[in-house]
Amino acid sequence: MKFESLGLAPKIQKAIEACGYQEMTPIQEQAIPAVRRGQDALINAQTGTGKTAAFALPILQQMVDKPRTMAAGKVRALILTPTRELAEQLSEAISEYARNMDITMTAIYGGVNLDGQVAKLRTGLDILIATPGRLLAHTQANHVDLSEVSVVVLDEADRLLDMGFIEDALRLINQTAKNRQTLLVSATITPALNELAHQILKNPADVRISKANITAETVEHVIYPVSEDRKLDLFMALLEEHNWYQILVFTGTKKQAERLLERLKKTDVPVALCHGDTRQGQRRRALAEFKSAKVQVLISTEVAARGLDIDNLDYVLNYNLPHLPEDYVHRVGRTGRAGKSGQAISFVCPQEARALQRIERLIGEAIPRVYKRGFELSEADTIRETNIHQPKPKKYKQSSQKQKPGNANKATKPKRKSRKSISSRAGGAKNRKARKKNK
Repeated sequence: MKFESLGLAPKIQKAIEACGYQEMTPIQEQAIPAVRRGQDALINAQTGTGKTAAFALPILQQMVDKPRTMAAGKVRALILTPTRELAEQLSEAISEYARNMDITMTAIYGGVNLDGQVAKLRTGLDILIATPGRLLAHTQANHVDLSEVSVVVLDEADRLLDMGFIEDALRLINQTAKNRQTLLVSATITPALNELAHQILKNPADVRISKANITAETVEHVIYPVSEDRKLDLFMALLEEHNWYQILVFTGTKKQAERLLERLKKTDVPVALCHGDTRQGQRRRALAEFKSAKVQVLISTEVAARGLDIDNLDYVLNYNLPHLPEDYVHRVGRTGRAGKSGQAISFVCPQEARALQRIERLIGEAIPRVYKRGFELSEADTIRETNIHQPKPKKYKQSSQKQKPGNANKATKPKRKSRKSISSRAGGAKNRKARKKNK
């Protein structure tokens, strides 16, 4: 379905066309009409399918339909998000959609000076994007009044729960108008999220696309069984063999991230580090250099699993598997966006076998094992396949010969239909047949 069929305001439609998009993704087709009507909604779709546009465009249309001038210190629409990176990403995306509109919008988050944000809050805002902790500090200091907020969006609501921010978010929601519209937006559905939905949504539209908690079909998954103490050597060997460029590497701990950083610094590989202890300015610089291709390898802990929006990122590597299988979905969701192909590579030691089984059950497929010569596990430590019936497990393979750089065990990509679609900095994943794993 084309966007022009929605009858959006010309200034919004013009912005969509300026972005070069024409057709809606499935989540946008279902969510936009419900949100535009003012209905509460639970919006669930996998990463990279256009959820930001699904709620942002109808909110902007509401502002066109019912224009209001916000008084000093007042806010009309509030979007809560768990991280600084996501707040910035949302601000950039919505600014593109509202490029022809006269609206006031700002993003506030921790890690920067409070005083610099106060002046923006006191002017009166159409849209405020914020992390819960920082916004709560501003409300407690009476820098902003949320009593006239008519739309509240909890973006990445599952992550707000996981990171322990939901209590702050609920305190903020309770300060907004009683007759507000509330939207929960998430890539995964958990029992805790369902409970939250029952708590704060009124007669919501339940907008869910495809199976819950699955990854995009444009992502090819592979694992390398390896002992924990050989992971660093395996990474260096594969990086030299395949010349991965660019690759986002997730480690389980800051210590592992720093060890990998030190090893890469001894080579000519441009590398940057992004974790919770790095200053905001350093994190911004690392992300900017990675996006601009000045950095080949970006090492990160879970802090960057969401909120990273990098065009044409071909590879994500899990140096360690995350504790929660849902976090695997978000990590690998940094690749395979906008219908483009990507590869999710994971190093798995015997101690991570159960975590792997949970991930395989969640995504509904057995992930192919790639055995690198010289890094084989003992028979006792062999990581067994998960018994998954739908779809059938893919055949495993042996990999020992050197392959072409940047094309590790990848077959020729099937042609995709040439169709453009708008998204939250990335478009919807298109259905495609499973690719053969042998070279």
